[in-house]
Amino acid sequence: MATVGILGGTGPAGRGVAVRLGAAGHAVIIGSREPERARSVAATLTTASGLAVRGAGNEEAAAADVVVVATPWESTLATVRSLHEALAGKVVISMVNALAKDGREVVPLTLARGSVTAHVAAALPASRVVGAFHHLPAAQMEDLGSGLESDVLVVGDDAAARAVVSELVRAAPGLRPIDVGGTALAGAVEAFTAVCITVNIRHRAHAALRLTGLA
Repeated sequence: MATVGILGGTGPAGRGVAVRLGAAGHAVIIGSREPERARSVAATLTTASGLAVRGAGNEEAAAADVVVVATPWESTLATVRSLHEALAGKVVISMVNALAKDGREVVPLTLARGSVTAHVAAALPASRVVGAFHHLPAAQMEDLGSGLESDVLVVGDDAAARAVVSELVRAAPGLRPIDVGGTALAGAVEAFTAVCITVNIRHRAHAALRLTGLA
């Protein structure tokens, strides 16, 4: 089993991924700019789920075998650039969406490179960057008893790295990986997160993405 580090993992999205990957048997390190906060969140998750989740600074989380980026968009590039040496050669998963609130709706931001995944890949040329975990309802991810069943769209230019991420996802309870293809499609994948969040706000629901017709 791999060691998985989650940069900025103290937020709802990062906590949910930590729980699901921990339940799959991986050793999970929640990272933060504030190590004490990370340790507090990890202790809470361990108590609630019985999983061995550890908290640490982002630097320690970046030393893991596979690293997930779960920071707010505004701090994503500064965070990964500061850790580029530790992340070199590794599979790095960006689950970050560039979104803004507009009344009761959430809308995607237009980025110069088309997607957060592409920006992270440009900032980490020595890493194997893949986009995944974008459309998942955080509260249901964190609750292993929620009955969540969701697809996870996996995008990136490195096919072998996409396969590594797909295996991580496949082992996590309630999740199914769908290999979408290259980074050129990441913008469409990330933007659809705005639709998912807005639907859940409007309908007071916790709907998740599920594609039909696949073997």
